[in-house]
Order: sequence, then structure tokens, then C-alpha cells
Amino acid sequence: MKQIVIHSEYIKLDSFLKLADCVSTGGMAKAVLQEGAVRVNDELEERRGRKLYPGDIIQVEDCGTFQVAAE
Repeated sequence: MKQIVIHSEYIKLDSFLKLADCVSTGGMAKAVLQEGAVRVNDELEERRGRKLYPGDIIQVEDCGTFQVAAE
């Protein structure tokens, strides 16, 4: 599991996917979410604006498993 460090209280899911190098654009993030390829804390997630906080675990098909970490 890779840790992704954020420098604020939270990060939105679409921004997180770009930061984790799973997608390169917001449009790609939307497509990945619509395909059902993203789980947050073991629950399917389709909202690009979902706020992620330190400790959240994100699983992305064909990309890996990540944990949000505080700075």
C-alpha cells in the first residue's frame, strides 16, 4: 500500500486520483469512477468530489491501493 501525503485537511477524490498517478485528467477520473473501478474504505465510490481524509484507504483497479496520509 502506497501512502499519498496531503498538505491540507482533505483532498477531493478526483484530485487524489491525479496525485496518485492513476489518471492524468479530470475527464479520465470521471470515466474511472463511472466504471466502478474505485473503492474508498471498501465501499464503491462514484463521486468525484468525495472528500478524503488522512487514514482513508483507496483501491483503484489496475493502479493499486493507497492510504491518505497527513503532512
